[in-house]
Amino acid sequence: MKFTLSWLKDHLETDATVDQIAEALTDLGLEVEGVEDRAARLSPFTIAKVVSAEQHPDADRLRVCMVETDEGVKQIVCGAPNARAGITVVLAKPGDYVPGIDTTLGVGKIRGVESHGMMASERELELSDEHSGIIELPSGEVGQKFTDWLAQNDPAKVDPVIEIAITPNRQDALGIHGIARDLAARGLGRLKPHDPQPVPGSFPCPVAVTIDADTLDVAPHFAGRVIRGVKNGPSPKWLQDRLRAIGLRPISALVDVTNFFTYDMNRPLHVFDVDKMQGGLRVHRATGGETLLALDGKTYTMRAGHTLISDARGPESLAGIMGGEETGCTEETVTVFLESAWWDPIHVALTGRDLKIHSDARYRFERGVDPDYTLPGLEAATRMILDLCGGEASDVVEAGAPVKTARSYPLDTARVISLVGMDIPKAEQVRILTALGFSATGAGDVLEVWVPSWRRDVQGEADLVEEVARVASLTKLEPKPMARARAGVPKPVLTPGQLRERAARRTAAALGYNECVTYSFIDQASAALFGGGTDDVMLENPISADLSHMRPQLLPGLLQAAARNQARGMQDLALFEVGHAFHGGEPGEQHLQVAGLLVGQTGPRDPHGTRRGVDVFDVKADAEAVLAAIGAPAKVQILRGGPDWFHPGRHGVICLGPKKVLGIFGEVHPRILKAMDVKGPAMAFTLFPAEAPLPKTTSASRGAVEMSGFQAVERDFAFVVDGAVEASVLVNAAAGADKALIEDVRVFDEFIGGSLGEGRKSIALTVRLQPRDKTLTEDEIEAVAAKIVDKVTKASGGTLRG
Repeated sequence: MKFTLSWLKDHLETDATVDQIAEALTDLGLEVEGVEDRAARLSPFTIAKVVSAEQHPDADRLRVCMVETDEGVKQIVCGAPNARAGITVVLAKPGDYVPGIDTTLGVGKIRGVESHGMMASERELELSDEHSGIIELPSGEVGQKFTDWLAQNDPAKVDPVIEIAITPNRQDALGIHGIARDLAARGLGRLKPHDPQPVPGSFPCPVAVTIDADTLDVAPHFAGRVIRGVKNGPSPKWLQDRLRAIGLRPISALVDVTNFFTYDMNRPLHVFDVDKMQGGLRVHRATGGETLLALDGKTYTMRAGHTLISDARGPESLAGIMGGEETGCTEETVTVFLESAWWDPIHVALTGRDLKIHSDARYRFERGVDPDYTLPGLEAATRMILDLCGGEASDVVEAGAPVKTARSYPLDTARVISLVGMDIPKAEQVRILTALGFSATGAGDVLEVWVPSWRRDVQGEADLVEEVARVASLTKLEPKPMARARAGVPKPVLTPGQLRERAARRTAAALGYNECVTYSFIDQASAALFGGGTDDVMLENPISADLSHMRPQLLPGLLQAAARNQARGMQDLALFEVGHAFHGGEPGEQHLQVAGLLVGQTGPRDPHGTRRGVDVFDVKADAEAVLAAIGAPAKVQILRGGPDWFHPGRHGVICLGPKKVLGIFGEVHPRILKAMDVKGPAMAFTLFPAEAPLPKTTSASRGAVEMSGFQAVERDFAFVVDGAVEASVLVNAAAGADKALIEDVRVFDEFIGGSLGEGRKSIALTVRLQPRDKTLTEDEIEAVAAKIVDKVTKASGGTLRG
């Protein structure tokens, strides 16, 4: 949105500078994207006078002029037909940059005659398209700055142009009057009243207007009038200057008036040449297939539902977007129908998007223009057309009715202060809202605030608070530290689960793993390999076919990452991820996991031969380290029965009991590696931090170390068992023989076959007894040993080896 300073001052009585205005606009939420100081590019040029002008000796169309400048009389060769003695001109000296010809001048020779500069035309200084001759000034002193002369005699030429960014919720700022209203509310001046008086009609309007019943929802109000006897031609200089300043090309007085009100009051209008029309105007929905040659020279084909303005011949305008070429105004136009209507913003936006038309009218209507200004805008434009083009106006004709926009919301002035954090008195809040066009009534702290018709973005109390805050200026908000809820050292803010998550990340990274952050979605085939891929976790609108289901485990994402790295030559990998997996599609059907993956070798090759392939015990140690970091008990059971994506004989389930699973570790099944295109073997672990019991005490300090002062005793046992019996069965049974005395049970030997026979093996255990209150006697040791033998024999079905 562009406007000039002088145009703004038509609506705002102010002495503020351009810098003050720009700063205030940005602070009000109308961010200034740029200020074009048009005087800056003209600052080098000065005023000079031609003393004499003689014919060039070698060129019929050139003259050698002696020009009086502030540096003395200079010789300049000029080819302009109006170069003659006695005129006052604009001088460009050697070294000056001339924007119209994109050239920096120097001293040169033209047909053998030296020329020290040039006398400029309006096009060479980008003041207009005029280039038939050099500028002749009616006044001015030699050496005077040209910009100073323009400021006194033609200020529009050096009028600063301000450009602001418009957010979708500030459609009122698409008119210069709305911008002036904001600045006046801030206190940068006084808003000038704008109350266009109705123009009495001289005759009944000969053009009838109607709106189809099925179109009233998108075109509720249409008004217009005929103006006859107009004389169309170039608009006055002040109007052309304003339009050019904001990047619009003046066309004719009638068209320029409609463009003027589009920017001045955010009121798009359209004029039809009545002599080119057939019958009245009908607003209706397109049936599909209608065509319109628009003012941009393109022909558009309508879809069913688009809104058209048609006469008896067919479509003449695309409602709220662009008029038609056939009824457009030309210099021969003498009778026009001036239209002012209100169109539904969403319908205009959809139609414009369908047809890919971008126009000033669409830009404003799809954001919302003031529905209550439909008739006043028609009257104001009528007055300007009569002033500029003459003629007489008919009565106003209307179809439909104005849209009802009256609405109000309560505003708690005390709550505004608490929300904004600034002391804004109630009287100041009322002043701000009133200055913005709102009306506030009521006693006490709660006001009833009525919203003006041009602010369709205000839809509740929160928007009213925002209006007060932005005008009061949040730059005045003083930062203050938040008060503590209670005195002393603040309590921790992280939950136990968050602390565990952080500890797991840090521990895995310290163990040499690289953290991955993968999508929570995977493809159906991969999800099915890990117990998922069902319809209840399928996404309704996936971003791609490879991300169609919620992940049931973290391992598939890590395996896919490993496959991508292996494809790029990285064979030795240690990856981990902490995140949620999903066991259902409903809220809450998710659980936190910590997953790790080892692929390849334990390290680089070295002369000592320490390099080896990763194995199950590597991930077992890493899983135990992470569990210890999150506070899981040290004494756990390792059982079988893990999920089928682990190798059936090379994995373990870390448990506190048959139903309390803390995690799983082991070798990934070769079937899974083949499906995921990973070169194995690969070792992995998955931990469930939420399953680890919370500590009984929340103290930050550790308990006292309990050291026994009595001698520990170790006894060895060897049992002959069936070959299918797991060593953990013997260890768990021995540990349970006397939980008070037995401190540790370890396997130290295994013997298979030989004299034991086929399918039999011997497992040797070391049991460490640690007394707490006295030294054990031999009888007490033997009693415990007997319990151990009895427990292990019953649990494993084996016998004590002799």
